[in-house]
Amino acid sequence: MAKTKKTNNSKAKSRFSAPKFFTDDRTKFLLGIALSLFTIYIGLAFASFFFTGGADQSKLDLKWLELITDSKIRVENWTGKTGAYISNLVINKGFGIASLSFLYLMVVLSLRLWGVKIQSLRKTIIYTLFFCIWFSVLMSFLFVKSTSHSFLFLGGIHGYFISEWLVSLIGNVGTLFLVILSFLSLITIGFQNFLPFFKRMFASKEKVSSNKGNSSDTVNECNTKEEEEFEKDDSLNTPSLEKELEIDKTELPIEAEFAPQEEIILETKSKKADKPKEDLELKIENASKQEEIVNIKHTPMEDFDPTLDLSNYKYPPINLLEAHQSSNSSVSKDELESNKNKIVETLRHYKIEITQIKATIGPTITLYEIVPAPGVRISKIKNLEDDIALSLSALGIRIIAPIPGKGTIGIEVPNRAPEIVSMKNIISSKKFQESKHALPVALGKTISNETYTLDLTKMPHLLVAGATGQGKSVGLNAIITSLLYKKHPSQLKFVLIDPKKVELSIYSTIEKHFLAKLPDEEEPIITDIHKVIATLNSLCIEMDSRYDLLKKAHARNIKEYNTKFVKRNLNPENGHRYLPYIVVIIDEFADLIMTAGKEVETPIARIAQLARAIGIHMIIATQRPSTNIITGVIKANFPARIAFKVASMIDSRTILDSPGANQLIGRGDMLISLTSELVRVQCAFVDTPEVEAVTEFIQKQQSYPSALFLPEYTGESSENTSTDIDLQKRDALFEEAAKLVVSSQQGSTSGIQRRFSIGYNRAGRIIDQLEAAGIVGPFEGSKARQVLISDEYSLEKLLSDVLQ
Repeated sequence: MAKTKKTNNSKAKSRFSAPKFFTDDRTKFLLGIALSLFTIYIGLAFASFFFTGGADQSKLDLKWLELITDSKIRVENWTGKTGAYISNLVINKGFGIASLSFLYLMVVLSLRLWGVKIQSLRKTIIYTLFFCIWFSVLMSFLFVKSTSHSFLFLGGIHGYFISEWLVSLIGNVGTLFLVILSFLSLITIGFQNFLPFFKRMFASKEKVSSNKGNSSDTVNECNTKEEEEFEKDDSLNTPSLEKELEIDKTELPIEAEFAPQEEIILETKSKKADKPKEDLELKIENASKQEEIVNIKHTPMEDFDPTLDLSNYKYPPINLLEAHQSSNSSVSKDELESNKNKIVETLRHYKIEITQIKATIGPTITLYEIVPAPGVRISKIKNLEDDIALSLSALGIRIIAPIPGKGTIGIEVPNRAPEIVSMKNIISSKKFQESKHALPVALGKTISNETYTLDLTKMPHLLVAGATGQGKSVGLNAIITSLLYKKHPSQLKFVLIDPKKVELSIYSTIEKHFLAKLPDEEEPIITDIHKVIATLNSLCIEMDSRYDLLKKAHARNIKEYNTKFVKRNLNPENGHRYLPYIVVIIDEFADLIMTAGKEVETPIARIAQLARAIGIHMIIATQRPSTNIITGVIKANFPARIAFKVASMIDSRTILDSPGANQLIGRGDMLISLTSELVRVQCAFVDTPEVEAVTEFIQKQQSYPSALFLPEYTGESSENTSTDIDLQKRDALFEEAAKLVVSSQQGSTSGIQRRFSIGYNRAGRIIDQLEAAGIVGPFEGSKARQVLISDEYSLEKLLSDVLQ
């Protein structure tokens, strides 16, 4: 029974032994044929690459998956897309023409599968790898200039970068010595007979020199003795095949130690020269020292620092701002107790009982949180806003029913003596100083006296609205000042648009530090409507170019892109650059919409929709929060909104989509809407002399040669001028329309459309022809075109010239 069990177990083992398949001679024979055919395929791919690689370079830059899946992409390589891709990967992106030695390795391996053993496989792999490393660096060192006018890297990317690094580290001569040393090390370790041959060569030279004073007999005796000695050495150094393998195994770690030394030390151009033995020993000592130098000198090339352009730049000190204090601004206990009693009494008049009341004192208002008795409807309390305001004799109260995240109802009551929140306290607060936001904006203090900060990159655009004199300009100054206190000029640029010409002109002194403008623009603050349109379209061009850079760098946003650039993973020679944040601030947006309309709204909508990822953020301020100014397109792309006091609930709903801004008390009191949640904040107050002190401090420091220049923009109106209009193909109503325009002195498309009962497109073409003929002026937004001809006599003279 025991014997049968053993036999059954042995049969089961032999039946399920997987390695037997791979050790079978038939399997090895088929694998050898497959590897041989693959070797021939790769050899043809390599050979074809030298002739067709230049034509295929544009297609080989595509991703591998995109290259093989798109059947429309064709390559010139004889072996197709796979062979072209492998050749480019191994030769150009690998070891250059040294990669041909891999074919020898594959031949040895295929012969080994057939049972033909011509060399140790382990030694073949190691020597092939060492030869590729050494020869790629040698080729890059000798033919470094050939890469500028040829697609082929003779030494591959591997050899090129190591060669360039070594030349910068030890120079051409040192790199040449290092290449020679690594070659001698390679053949000394790889060939055991090289050292005896080397000794024999120098020993023979010494004998020739010493035998000049001796007889020929002594020379023959010495030669015979030395030959016998070398024969003994050769007999001792010819062990069996098994001993050679053992020696190889012991020497492998030594070769592995030399390999990185060769990778680091190979590079640059120099003349070849034969050196004596003393120089060789000196080069070995230098090579060992170079390893220490590499480790030490690797640290300075760590990260790129964009602030080094203005390395001596100092951030504005906090003492430039003033600590505004108002007298008797604290809320007394008597005031709190009086307000509490009046609130409770008013609610009881309407038979509303409360179980708890708590007061939170803020800078301008006090929040009373009440917990109603069970069964009381919230809407009943909310309808008593005016009654509670009447009993408290307050300017206006605001009821929050319920407070989000709490089981209470809030009643905001203005303080009798509101407190001024100074910008100095906000900037010096721990929350702002330790903020990790990319673009930190400090706005003021909340009801609970906490500093309120936001990250502009997370908003990503901001809409500011409110009635005249309620704090919009101060709010914009607070935003700009907080950014100036936190960011370096290399990290942030402003584009300031001010149709009123006086609100933002105070920042013109920091033009060369923080501002961006068009190249041909003289004024740093943009005030002209035509230049505003050009600037906004230029920002769209900048946005598109930045997206192209992100696409090349495989980055999703500006933070990832700048991180890669700082880590030196992006080459500036390929167009890459450090991208600063750009903050566009537009004051009096309503005036731009009234004068330019769609010409302004369209680029703003594009920037608001797309520019978040590439670091362009917009802040728009207006004092007319009507629906024709703040359109649906603007509201959809400006999720973050700030509302100062407005006149009516309709205006509040236009800005915030909810009432509340009409119940504010003014003087910097504002509501901030983020993700449909309203936060009441008292805006920080920064006076004009404080802003002037900050800008003057920045102006006195070293600056860039000029402001950051935006891309040039050529408007469509300048392109579609008279050069594109053929007056010989003018409309049949051209002369009649010209007489109508001159007689009425009004050049408008709608006027011609009504007078001649034609379509808008035809009327527009007639107007363009009149402009090309010099009868009317260029397009001026919503205004009618200027008529350049004053009377009909001048018109007849002009028409006669045109007809000729």
